Amino acid sequence: MNTKNILLILLCAGLISSCDLKEEPYGFYSEDNFLKSAEDFEAGVGYAYDALTFLEYSRTIFYLGDLPSETVGIKPDEGAGSQELDSWQIQNYPTNPKLVNFFKYAYIAINRANIIIDQAPGAQIDMDIKNRYLGEAYFLRAWNYFNLVRYFGLVPIHTTNVSTLDQTAAPLATNLDEVYNLILSDVRKAEELLGIDQRTGRADKVAAQSLAAKAYLFIASAKENNVPLYSEMDRDVKQMYDSVAHFSGKVLYDQSVYRFDDNLLDIFDVEKPKGPEHIFLMSMDRTGMIEGDYSKISKLFIPYIAGGDIYLDDKNGNFTKSHDGFGTFQTKETFYASFPENDLRAELMIIDSVYNQSGDLIANYPNDFQYRFSRKYVDPLFIGDKTSTKPYLIRFSDVALVYAEAVGPTPEAYELVNYIRERAGVEPLNPNLGLEEFREAILQERAWELAFEGHRLPDLRRFNKVTTLVEEASGLSPEQVAFYPLPQIEIDLNQGL
Repeated sequence: MNTKNILLILLCAGLISSCDLKEEPYGFYSEDNFLKSAEDFEAGVGYAYDALTFLEYSRTIFYLGDLPSETVGIKPDEGAGSQELDSWQIQNYPTNPKLVNFFKYAYIAINRANIIIDQAPGAQIDMDIKNRYLGEAYFLRAWNYFNLVRYFGLVPIHTTNVSTLDQTAAPLATNLDEVYNLILSDVRKAEELLGIDQRTGRADKVAAQSLAAKAYLFIASAKENNVPLYSEMDRDVKQMYDSVAHFSGKVLYDQSVYRFDDNLLDIFDVEKPKGPEHIFLMSMDRTGMIEGDYSKISKLFIPYIAGGDIYLDDKNGNFTKSHDGFGTFQTKETFYASFPENDLRAELMIIDSVYNQSGDLIANYPNDFQYRFSRKYVDPLFIGDKTSTKPYLIRFSDVALVYAEAVGPTPEAYELVNYIRERAGVEPLNPNLGLEEFREAILQERAWELAFEGHRLPDLRRFNKVTTLVEEASGLSPEQVAFYPLPQIEIDLNQGL
């Protein structure tokens, strides 16, 4: 079975919103199209990763992770779905297209992973190769369920390949423990099966350990902060924090491939996708033929500036070439003002002036464009509107902050946080913080360090601070902001709900 055969498979799990129930379903796996050879499995695993790059899925990292927070706003003429997320119009969420598509494509990704999990054990291929593909599939299933549970809470559970239409209906998980049991079981299996092998767009053992740490942290933090549903979980908070420290500690101290990068600009250099910070990121390249294979993510953050190419000051005598953009995500000035004085994550990484090739100023904020913009997604070798900019899904600095939050104000934790701060040119953290104050400081540090990377709303949710810190959500209840409702079309079509 070759790659073209696999790419013809049209899947309808969770997903049934993409199927016409009046017609005979097609495209499910049958006895005639099982994966057989190592090449088949390589293509199948690649197909599972490709699901992450669907526009409706990859871009929603920012629409769901950043837009509903206090960090960015949306341009005035953006579509209604985006406006609803920005202003917390919760009455429209059941039919919001961003939420509908995110939910649907998450299950497409899950079903593609389930195909590998179903078929790999019986495959007559080299055991080491089989373990790698199976480990990656377990990681991908856990990754997508982790996204679903953070945004929607209780969701349907599919753990096998959907091969007939009647299998598309599945009941909701009984509770959050059921969802997280699956996620944590999968990442543990992935850790056992995978080796350490940094490959752009692929997951390895360290990615699995990182995801385990992040999942345990979400449970621990959300239960400790009395987030709805999490407060009912059958989990001990201290044990959860201990598990966070265990898995994140493996990432920090039990391997030598991944580490801190000492230069902020290098972290976000599209020509360095195998930089030491990059534990897991999407695979997008400007040479791709269709969007998803290449990226337009840069366009979402950069404002429209008439006049052709622009250049960004690297603060070291050099300038980086870029294009202008759509101006979709607009940095809120209150967020920019929250950074410590002289913080390079603001002064260098958030742009208020652009130049021509000779270094002459051609436009600036607020005279020529309406907001300062992130330069984390810039590709100086862009081809038209095609770039190699990628979402940064898991970074080493993210995991370091996860570890510090879990263990509290120990000398080791301070050392990690202060490295991140000193890299940004900021003074060390107050050395006399109590546990609660320290974790609050980590939450703020994550806002600055991981800005525009899709982490902010999940962080606010697990700290139960959405209504406190997001003005647009201030009148809502904790239950209303903890999760998005399931898409109405899924409820209508899934007889298991």
